[in-house]
Amino acid sequence: MQMKPVHPVLVVIAHGSRDPRHAATVHALVRRVRSLRPGLRVETGFLDFNIPSVHGVLESLATEGVVRDVVALPLLLTRAFHAKADIPAVLRDAPPQLRIRQAEVLGPSPLLLAALERRLYEAGLTSADKSSTGVVLASAGSTDPEAIAVIAEIAREWRRTGWCAVRPAFASASLPRTEDAVRELRALGCSRVAVAPYVLAPGFLPDRIARGAAEADVLADVLGPAPEVARALLERYDSARTPALAAVGA
Repeated sequence: MQMKPVHPVLVVIAHGSRDPRHAATVHALVRRVRSLRPGLRVETGFLDFNIPSVHGVLESLATEGVVRDVVALPLLLTRAFHAKADIPAVLRDAPPQLRIRQAEVLGPSPLLLAALERRLYEAGLTSADKSSTGVVLASAGSTDPEAIAVIAEIAREWRRTGWCAVRPAFASASLPRTEDAVRELRALGCSRVAVAPYVLAPGFLPDRIARGAAEADVLADVLGPAPEVARALLERYDSARTPALAAVGA
């Protein structure tokens, strides 16, 4: 009799922050993921500042003895340094009895664009406002050229959905800053300007984005536990878990 395969455990890997809002938002997102996929075991580990650590979560799973297959999912929007270096390094030090696959980062994804629009509508815009509204796609920023190029491409793609204009901006490491992008959209003649933070949780850099939005008409909330973000997370999990299921005879 063929045994029913056990789904790999999903370990969500968050960056961590001294700001308590960060961990609270991550946990809210994980709760939504669990509600969308009853029966899936989901654990959360942090790279820094918060507990449990990623290493601690993996050690606990190994200690249980019954868990072998794990999908480690970076809670990141772009494939920059953390996804390319930090997380692989942590996973290499995991207990050897665990079979771990690293999932892709969340972005880019049409689901995340939908989450961005959700946040803008929650902040007061309507679909009828799109053609007269310029949007600043405000990300945390990165020194990784690949990550910066991805943000610019997302802005171009989003513009084609009907907004007056969309401009990328960065809270650190890269230019332009949010306030400069707001002024550029004003100069283009957009009737109103909205800032959409392309970040997952509150913290130091999202607060900088908010300060840069002082001259904008609308400031959306961070993506947080939006249902579209949870669905994007599960899509990445499903893509990564397929080889693991094949390995146990699925």
